Amino acid sequence: MAKRKQSELNWLNVARTVLTSRAIDSIEESELVPKGLVTYQFSARGHDMIQAILSDLMNHPHDGATVYYRSRPFVLGQGLTPEESMAASMARSGGIHGGRDIGVVHFLRSRGKSTVLPASGDVGAQYSPAIGWAQAILYYYNVLKDESYKDAIAVALGGDGSTAANGFWAALNAATTLKLPLLFFIEDNGYGISVPSSYQTPGENIAKNLKSFTNLKVYDCDGTDPEEAGDAIIDAVDYVRGWQGPALIRLKIPRLSGHSFVDTQSYKGEALLAKERANDPLPKLEKFIIKSKIASKKEWDVLVDEVGAEVVAARDRAIDSPNPDPLSVMEHVFSNIEPVIVPIKTEGPRMNLQDAVRKTLEVELAASDRLVIFGEDVGMKGGVHGATVDLQHKFGKDRVFDTSLSEEAIIGRAVGMAYAGLVPVPEIQFRKYADPATEQINDTGTVRWRTRSQFFAPMVVRIPVGYAKKTGDPWHSVSGEATFAHQIGWRIAFPSNAEDAVGLLRTALRSEDPTFFFEHRALLDTPQARANYPGDEFMLPFGKANIIEEGTRATLVTWGAMVERAKQAVDELGESVEIIDLRTIIPWDKQAVLDSVHKTSRALVLCEDNWTANFAAEICATISQEAFESLDAPVERLATMDVPIPYNMGMMKAVMPEVPTIVEVLKRLLSF
Repeated sequence: MAKRKQSELNWLNVARTVLTSRAIDSIEESELVPKGLVTYQFSARGHDMIQAILSDLMNHPHDGATVYYRSRPFVLGQGLTPEESMAASMARSGGIHGGRDIGVVHFLRSRGKSTVLPASGDVGAQYSPAIGWAQAILYYYNVLKDESYKDAIAVALGGDGSTAANGFWAALNAATTLKLPLLFFIEDNGYGISVPSSYQTPGENIAKNLKSFTNLKVYDCDGTDPEEAGDAIIDAVDYVRGWQGPALIRLKIPRLSGHSFVDTQSYKGEALLAKERANDPLPKLEKFIIKSKIASKKEWDVLVDEVGAEVVAARDRAIDSPNPDPLSVMEHVFSNIEPVIVPIKTEGPRMNLQDAVRKTLEVELAASDRLVIFGEDVGMKGGVHGATVDLQHKFGKDRVFDTSLSEEAIIGRAVGMAYAGLVPVPEIQFRKYADPATEQINDTGTVRWRTRSQFFAPMVVRIPVGYAKKTGDPWHSVSGEATFAHQIGWRIAFPSNAEDAVGLLRTALRSEDPTFFFEHRALLDTPQARANYPGDEFMLPFGKANIIEEGTRATLVTWGAMVERAKQAVDELGESVEIIDLRTIIPWDKQAVLDSVHKTSRALVLCEDNWTANFAAEICATISQEAFESLDAPVERLATMDVPIPYNMGMMKAVMPEVPTIVEVLKRLLSF
């Protein structure tokens, strides 16, 4: 690709974007905030010129950009209208969120230029999805042979403070090891709210520190100088468009307003504030455009007046935009498109749960070339639990691959891939190890609601959970489904046997919603979970429980590894107890449980999670609230004690629900 210079930029487009952003900031700060019409305001003054330059260059239809709360100038350059922007700030229905999210948390489906991926409210969370989009670009071109992706790139915009976040380093590590077409666009204003950059970066210069980072092209420039910034940004974008690897550009600029509208910047001092005001890039841009004969002073003044009038008119339309309907607030949590459940079941060979998962993944990989599986050790090794053995050999390293040891990057990458239209199936090796990805997990679940289904990220996150058949410990043996049940927008499958694992996994893989698929470690290769393979088209609906045994005297509700213990306890007791295997936690089959309790008048809910605030408590509360008049005894709950899972087997048995304890509780329930 021939090297370009800043003279090739459309400087009038750049100027229009900067002037539009300035006019919006001015109206919000001077009018809308004082009137209480805007309650969250983040000015981009000082950041606007460099973002406008970048935006002018992000014009490939498959480009992707992740942004942060000060990125409005960039998004305006990508096609966001001033009316949409101000309506979003005022939480009106005319805004892109429809009142659901903060106005500066932007997103934008491609309007002829890049796709702006949904921003996060978490600092540094924008970087990992960008690596997913960048990897998807290469996947479409190299694997799916889609020539339209040639030269497309991803860019991640962030402030200097975000370079201290784990998301930045996770993405930097992944982008450089994989040589992804990703540009890290770092806007260094010297402060993270009131904290100076010396607390964020040693030496206060992330570019200087990363000069020796392998596979990373680094740029460092004055972001207030149109010529210097233009040349550097063009060169960085062209380098990444050449697919030579990732690049990072640090642009030094002033933050001319406070962090937000409530920040007076008193911590800076008048001398520094005056120095920053004197370094405003807008007057420099005006001078450059006039000096370069791109426009005369008169033409510049006309442009300023024209943009000002457009923004005022947009303000008035935004104010007139109605408030969103409060009754619509429950819409868009989940997709309203359910996969077509195929009621086809055949009798295949008997297999354990681990092999059933592997077989299902193999079938679905063959059925869809957009499905990709990745995580730590899932490639050549085949997973630490063996669920992906031979899949890389059969489908190649582009479709089944290992990742760095970063759950933040694993889930964040899956988000970007899902936005790009792939079907990611990341593996987290153990439940506890999902904790570093909490920000990405939360964003994934809420994105459909926050964007009113304009963006969503369907994926299946496979996680081995619970105690193992020969050991436990505080790190690998966590069940913890209640934590995930609290993550809005996620579905949760928790099969107790190989047949259910096949049906639920296939349904999840063909779903429009993100799903946690729990594979209990004690069931992976043990007799109680074995079943006949039900065929390559077998699917099970979510939210439909399985009645393991019918009964009349009591209802026992459970899931996962506790199903087998429930069956043993009921067999030992010799009473007519109805056993319900929920199979899925979100959604759970409330109707099946209530119907059973109405019949039996007694209920025990059994789970492996620790006692306080577990999901069993949710079911117990529902039974008490909606089936109270049918009850002949208090609803019983049985769970693991509120301690970590011990390594010693005797200690582990002492804290977890064992069969004798289940029998004892059932006896107490039946004798009440």
